[in-house]
Amino acid sequence: MILKSGGIAAAIALAFLSAISVPAIAQDSAEAACGTDRTIDIAEMTWPSAAALAHIHARILEAGFGCDVAIVTGDTVPTTSSMVTRGSPAVAPELWTSTVQDQWDAALADGSVTKLGEAITDGTIEGWFIPRYTQEAHPEIVSAETAIANPGVFPDPEDTSKGRLYSCPPGWGCELATTALFDAYDMSENWTLFSPGSGGALDASIARAFTREEPILFYYWGPTAILGKFDAVALDMGETKPEVYACNTDPDCTEPAGVTAYPSSPAIVGAAAWLSEEAPNVADYFTKVGLTNAEISELLVYGDENQADAAATAENFLKTKEDVWTGWVPAEVAEKVRASL
Repeated sequence: MILKSGGIAAAIALAFLSAISVPAIAQDSAEAACGTDRTIDIAEMTWPSAAALAHIHARILEAGFGCDVAIVTGDTVPTTSSMVTRGSPAVAPELWTSTVQDQWDAALADGSVTKLGEAITDGTIEGWFIPRYTQEAHPEIVSAETAIANPGVFPDPEDTSKGRLYSCPPGWGCELATTALFDAYDMSENWTLFSPGSGGALDASIARAFTREEPILFYYWGPTAILGKFDAVALDMGETKPEVYACNTDPDCTEPAGVTAYPSSPAIVGAAAWLSEEAPNVADYFTKVGLTNAEISELLVYGDENQADAAATAENFLKTKEDVWTGWVPAEVAEKVRASL
């Protein structure tokens, strides 16, 4: 046999490389395989962070792992019920389990669902906020109590003899909690509890105050674009008392409103049990995808400033945050995702 390009030595080297590279390639391909022919339906919840996460994960699963993926409309209660009873959707990438705790715990116990990881690694945040520049000008204001003691720092434009607390939009559960705290702190003599009318109106009021560097005391939650865009400081709300909070948010509770911090709701990656069984690579992927409050708020700023939908926000994240998401996947998967952008 006549061997070209180096003869016997080249042949030996080629054989050696083949021996080590073929198993390596096979291993990479195995790690990058979806593992199931079933459609992996991902719940796109109605709030921006969960919607963006759904599209991020859908792109990675489809382009990187070669899965058949569908994005379906979801919300906490119906998504959980459907996942428990039907195994669909397969994944809820930001499931706030506190709203459905009893049902979720029962489903975990009977094995119909599983928690793959934390969607928000440091938990959600909810409370009263002030601008950092306001706190720097008034360093004594570090808590709800110290803010309440200084109504003159946050004057109500319609009655400057009182302070103004911007409340949660009407009809939301947090409106009940904030109104109860306003009553529990006995604020009515020196404060106005201002209803913004809508989430958009609340955002506009906050943005206007920050743009003008005016003081503002406001209810808010995270992760959100507002907390990603503006340097706001969360005030110390004290101890979280679950029983008090439950009464504060129950219109039928007859106990007087009590003082409590807003609880931090766990936000997890919830999945139907079949996903771990049929698509272990995908399940393993979801164990790694947790982001911090700050990281999620930052990704939402793009959508807010560019009026981009969830799909466009997800694509921007994949293009600009390779250092984050490439740590979730094998190199082969990362290359396929990059090629799809």
